Amino acid sequence: MSSKTVSLILLIGGALIFLLSLVADWIGIGSYPGFNIAQYGGMAVGLVFLAYGLQKIRSKKKTK
Repeated sequence: MSSKTVSLILLIGGALIFLLSLVADWIGIGSYPGFNIAQYGGMAVGLVFLAYGLQKIRSKKKTK
């Protein structure tokens, strides 16, 4: 698998994890009403994946 593919998977996966964590209560997958520690954790993990994917894409463009 190429580095670009891995970067895109990280980017898209991170965005999906972030968005699912953000709207978990609205779509009915939240454990109880309101934000809880699991949703904050999911949002943090999603942002880390998203940032790492962006960083990998940007570093590839600089080296070319």
